Amino acid sequence: MTAMIAEPREFHMSIRVADLGASTLFYEALFGVPPRDMTSRYTTFIVPHLALNFVLLVNDKGETLDTYSLYHLGLGVADRDAVLTSYHRAVAAGATIVKPPRTTWRGLPLHELWLRDPTGYSVEIYARLTPAELTAMPDDQTPTYLVPGTEPVAA
Repeated sequence: MTAMIAEPREFHMSIRVADLGASTLFYEALFGVPPRDMTSRYTTFIVPHLALNFVLLVNDKGETLDTYSLYHLGLGVADRDAVLTSYHRAVAAGATIVKPPRTTWRGLPLHELWLRDPTGYSVEIYARLTPAELTAMPDDQTPTYLVPGTEPVAA
């Protein structure tokens, strides 16, 4: 299939946020790069290693922000260890953890961690499993929690 866009070079995305300052700090920590440009109305991040141009915009109309329609943002990392390192860094930074690090087996098997940004958008940090890791898939495909003590408590 031929792509509709000829030779894309960068992905650009803009989202409205409830608190520009808090969101700027969150995404600066998430991407590991400082903002390229900041005003009282927006913050722009250019993230070269992701070929990403990401813009945070103030909610200048005061409308309710719909964090349901944008199901989540995802950021792929190298491997299981990178997911775990991201978890510990997120905890140290005070980020909201939605789902602790775990390996999920259904669909595309992943090591994953879910965070929530200051506005309420979900952010998934994930790594695809290696062929060797796939051999450990349990028969019932129950998620495997990667940090002891983060498993859900049975009711």
